[in-house]
Amino acid sequence: MIALQRFADGASGVVRVIGQAAAWSGLALVLLVAFNVLARYLFSYGTVALQELEWHVMAVAALMGMSYGLNQGGEVRVDILYAKMTRRQTATVDAVSNLALALVSLLIAWLCIGFVESAYSIGEGSPDPGGLENRWILKAVLPIAFAILALQALASCAVAVLDLLGSEKKPS
Repeated sequence: MIALQRFADGASGVVRVIGQAAAWSGLALVLLVAFNVLARYLFSYGTVALQELEWHVMAVAALMGMSYGLNQGGEVRVDILYAKMTRRQTATVDAVSNLALALVSLLIAWLCIGFVESAYSIGEGSPDPGGLENRWILKAVLPIAFAILALQALASCAVAVLDLLGSEKKPS
Protein backbone atom coordinates (compact mmCIF):
# COMPACT_ATOMS: atom_id res chain seq x y z
CA MET A 1 0.00 0.00 0.00
CA ILE A 2 2.91 2.35 0.69
CA ALA A 3 4.27 1.81 -2.84
CA LEU A 4 0.84 2.52 -4.31
CA GLN A 5 0.61 5.66 -2.17
CA ARG A 6 4.06 6.84 -3.32
CA PHE A 7 3.20 6.18 -6.96
CA ALA A 8 -0.05 8.15 -6.69
CA ASP A 9 1.68 11.06 -4.93
CA GLY A 10 4.61 11.12 -7.37
CA ALA A 11 2.53 10.83 -10.52
CA SER A 12 0.06 13.47 -9.32
CA GLY A 13 2.94 15.79 -8.47
CA VAL A 14 4.46 15.44 -11.94
CA VAL A 15 1.10 16.08 -13.59
CA ARG A 16 0.51 19.10 -11.36
CA VAL A 17 3.82 20.68 -12.46
CA ILE A 18 3.04 20.00 -16.14
CA GLY A 19 -0.47 21.38 -15.71
CA GLN A 20 0.76 24.55 -14.08
CA ALA A 21 3.19 25.08 -16.96
CA ALA A 22 0.30 24.54 -19.39
CA ALA A 23 -1.76 27.09 -17.48
CA TRP A 24 1.02 29.66 -17.81
CA SER A 25 1.06 29.06 -21.54
CA GLY A 26 -2.36 30.73 -21.47
CA LEU A 27 -0.59 34.00 -20.68
CA ALA A 28 1.76 33.41 -23.63
CA LEU A 29 -1.28 32.85 -25.83
CA VAL A 30 -2.98 36.05 -24.69
CA LEU A 31 0.19 38.06 -25.31
CA LEU A 32 0.66 36.48 -28.72
CA VAL A 33 -2.93 37.17 -29.79
CA ALA A 34 -2.71 40.75 -28.47
CA PHE A 35 0.53 41.30 -30.38
CA ASN A 36 -0.97 39.89 -33.58
CA VAL A 37 -4.09 42.04 -33.31
CA LEU A 38 -2.22 45.24 -32.45
CA ALA A 39 0.40 44.67 -35.13
CA ARG A 40 -2.25 43.97 -37.76
CA TYR A 41 -4.53 46.91 -37.01
CA LEU A 42 -2.02 49.54 -35.90
CA PHE A 43 0.94 48.75 -38.15
CA SER A 44 -0.59 46.63 -40.95
CA TYR A 45 1.87 43.89 -40.02
CA GLY A 46 1.07 40.24 -39.69
CA THR A 47 2.49 36.88 -40.60
CA VAL A 48 0.92 33.52 -41.22
CA ALA A 49 3.53 31.95 -38.93
CA LEU A 50 2.44 34.06 -35.94
CA GLN A 51 -1.22 33.26 -36.58
CA GLU A 52 -0.42 29.56 -36.78
CA LEU A 53 1.65 29.85 -33.61
CA GLU A 54 -1.53 30.94 -31.80
CA TRP A 55 -3.31 27.67 -32.43
CA HIS A 56 -0.11 25.70 -31.82
CA VAL A 57 0.18 27.21 -28.33
CA MET A 58 -3.54 26.68 -27.67
CA ALA A 59 -3.36 23.04 -28.81
CA VAL A 60 -0.38 22.28 -26.57
CA ALA A 61 -2.04 24.00 -23.60
CA ALA A 62 -5.27 22.05 -24.10
CA LEU A 63 -3.53 18.71 -24.59
CA MET A 64 -1.27 19.13 -21.58
CA GLY A 65 -4.08 20.62 -19.53
CA MET A 66 -6.42 17.65 -19.85
CA SER A 67 -4.38 15.56 -17.39
CA TYR A 68 -4.23 18.55 -15.01
CA GLY A 69 -8.04 18.79 -15.16
CA LEU A 70 -8.28 15.18 -14.03
CA ASN A 71 -5.63 15.84 -11.37
CA GLN A 72 -7.69 18.72 -9.95
CA GLY A 73 -11.01 16.84 -10.07
CA GLY A 74 -12.37 18.82 -13.00
CA GLU A 75 -13.70 15.81 -14.89
CA VAL A 76 -17.37 15.59 -15.74
CA ARG A 77 -19.51 13.21 -13.72
CA VAL A 78 -23.17 12.46 -13.51
CA ASP A 79 -23.35 13.90 -10.01
CA ILE A 80 -27.02 13.12 -9.58
CA LEU A 81 -26.06 9.42 -9.48
CA TYR A 82 -22.57 9.73 -8.04
CA ALA A 83 -23.75 11.82 -5.06
CA LYS A 84 -26.14 9.05 -3.96
CA MET A 85 -23.47 6.35 -3.98
CA THR A 86 -21.67 5.07 -0.92
CA ARG A 87 -17.96 5.75 -0.47
CA ARG A 88 -17.16 2.18 -1.54
CA GLN A 89 -19.32 2.49 -4.67
CA THR A 90 -17.73 5.81 -5.68
CA ALA A 91 -14.26 4.36 -5.14
CA THR A 92 -15.19 1.38 -7.34
CA VAL A 93 -16.55 3.64 -10.08
CA ASP A 94 -13.43 5.81 -9.85
CA ALA A 95 -11.08 2.81 -10.00
CA VAL A 96 -12.79 1.20 -12.99
CA SER A 97 -13.30 4.42 -14.94
CA ASN A 98 -9.74 5.63 -14.37
CA LEU A 99 -8.32 2.26 -15.37
CA ALA A 100 -10.40 2.39 -18.57
CA LEU A 101 -9.21 5.96 -19.21
CA ALA A 102 -5.60 4.89 -18.73
CA LEU A 103 -5.98 2.03 -21.20
CA VAL A 104 -7.71 4.19 -23.82
CA SER A 105 -5.13 6.96 -23.35
CA LEU A 106 -2.25 4.53 -23.82
CA LEU A 107 -3.92 3.16 -26.95
CA ILE A 108 -4.33 6.67 -28.38
CA ALA A 109 -0.71 7.53 -27.50
CA TRP A 110 0.49 4.37 -29.23
CA LEU A 111 -1.62 5.04 -32.33
CA CYS A 112 -0.37 8.64 -32.53
CA ILE A 113 3.25 7.56 -32.83
CA GLY A 114 2.78 6.49 -36.46
CA PHE A 115 1.05 9.80 -37.16
CA VAL A 116 4.07 11.69 -35.79
CA GLU A 117 6.56 9.46 -37.63
CA SER A 118 4.72 10.07 -40.89
CA ALA A 119 4.75 13.85 -40.40
CA TYR A 120 8.44 13.75 -39.50
CA SER A 121 9.46 11.53 -42.42
CA ILE A 122 7.87 13.80 -45.02
CA GLY A 123 9.07 16.97 -43.31
CA GLU A 124 5.51 18.19 -42.96
CA GLY A 125 5.12 21.92 -42.63
CA SER A 126 2.37 24.42 -43.03
CA PRO A 127 0.45 24.24 -46.31
CA ASP A 128 0.25 28.04 -46.24
CA PRO A 129 3.07 30.19 -47.62
CA GLY A 130 4.99 31.73 -44.73
CA GLY A 131 3.60 29.24 -42.24
CA LEU A 132 5.46 27.28 -39.61
CA GLU A 133 7.73 24.45 -40.61
CA ASN A 134 8.24 21.18 -38.74
CA ARG A 135 4.61 20.51 -37.93
CA TRP A 136 5.70 17.12 -36.58
CA ILE A 137 6.81 18.92 -33.40
CA LEU A 138 3.21 19.91 -32.68
CA LYS A 139 1.99 16.44 -33.58
CA ALA A 140 4.58 14.92 -31.23
CA VAL A 141 2.68 16.49 -28.33
CA LEU A 142 -0.23 14.09 -28.95
CA PRO A 143 1.40 10.85 -27.73
CA ILE A 144 3.16 12.69 -24.91
CA ALA A 145 -0.06 14.33 -23.69
CA PHE A 146 -2.01 11.06 -23.79
CA ALA A 147 0.80 9.23 -21.97
CA ILE A 148 0.65 11.91 -19.25
CA LEU A 149 -3.14 11.53 -19.14
CA ALA A 150 -2.68 7.78 -18.69
CA LEU A 151 -0.21 8.45 -15.87
CA GLN A 152 -2.73 10.67 -14.08
CA ALA A 153 -5.53 8.17 -14.67
CA LEU A 154 -3.39 5.44 -13.10
CA ALA A 155 -2.61 7.72 -10.15
CA SER A 156 -6.34 8.42 -9.73
CA CYS A 157 -7.03 4.69 -9.99
CA ALA A 158 -4.43 4.09 -7.26
CA VAL A 159 -6.17 6.64 -5.02
CA ALA A 160 -9.49 4.84 -5.55
CA VAL A 161 -7.92 1.45 -4.82
CA LEU A 162 -6.36 2.84 -1.65
CA ASP A 163 -9.79 4.14 -0.68
CA LEU A 164 -11.27 0.70 -1.31
CA LEU A 165 -8.55 -0.89 0.81
CA GLY A 166 -9.33 1.51 3.63
CA SER A 167 -6.28 3.77 3.49
CA GLU A 168 -6.90 6.88 5.56
CA LYS A 169 -4.36 9.17 3.87
CA LYS A 170 -5.34 10.74 0.55
CA PRO A 171 -2.56 11.36 -1.98
CA SER A 172 -1.82 15.01 -2.63
